[in-house]
Amino acid sequence: KAKGQKGKKITLKTAKNSIRISFDGGRRLDLSKMGITTFPKCILKLADVDELDLSRNMLKKIPSSIQKFQKLRWLDLHSNQLEELPEAIGTLQNLFYLNICNNKLTTRNLPEELNLLKNLRILNLGLNCLDSIPTSLGTLKELKEIGLFDNALTTIPNSVKKLPKLKKLNAKRNPFPDSTKQEEHADSINRIETLYLVQEKDLCCSCLKMCQDERDKLNKLKNVTSSPSKKSSFPLLLTPNSSAKDNQEEWRLR
Repeated sequence: KAKGQKGKKITLKTAKNSIRISFDGGRRLDLSKMGITTFPKCILKLADVDELDLSRNMLKKIPSSIQKFQKLRWLDLHSNQLEELPEAIGTLQNLFYLNICNNKLTTRNLPEELNLLKNLRILNLGLNCLDSIPTSLGTLKELKEIGLFDNALTTIPNSVKKLPKLKKLNAKRNPFPDSTKQEEHADSINRIETLYLVQEKDLCCSCLKMCQDERDKLNKLKNVTSSPSKKSSFPLLLTPNSSAKDNQEEWRLR
């Protein structure tokens, strides 16, 4: 009989040597790309870390003992072979980043307890086998970014699309009906217009220059496409009154 895939054994010493200090001063246990096939029990003795990276391994299961990592703010499990998540993941109340992209998760095996992660800001569910998204994820009011790309989704619940702090929703390469695609495309246009209608003084130098360059391109295009006769076809057109002109100059990007 062919033997099952045997992964690398992680010792407590190896795990301790894999602890790094993150950019914000937190303690990060980095066990990515280690060839791990089963969750190493020895790391439960290091459960006071702030970040845990088990990405790019061959894990098929995360045990309920993950709940011992109560200080965890950042959990990366992407690019494994996970088919389910434990209900205990909902106890990680300090978690603000969860990446479970590129696994074998199905909608049925997404624990309902995910909606208990009230401080979650970034959730990546891309590259899985999801055919729907639980509407209960709409209770995660702090979410700013959601990755849903490369799944089997045909719709996204309104409760998720209308999350109050949501800035980025990547749902590319899903089998949405045409009407859904058109609706999302229209929504993205509205978001872009809203983002660019800001006062000039609120833009950083690089953003201001980018906007000015784009405006210059548009003006050049107009000059090329419009004929001189059109420019003089409105001789009686009045300039705005002084009040309106002043108000326009306060907010308009030049």
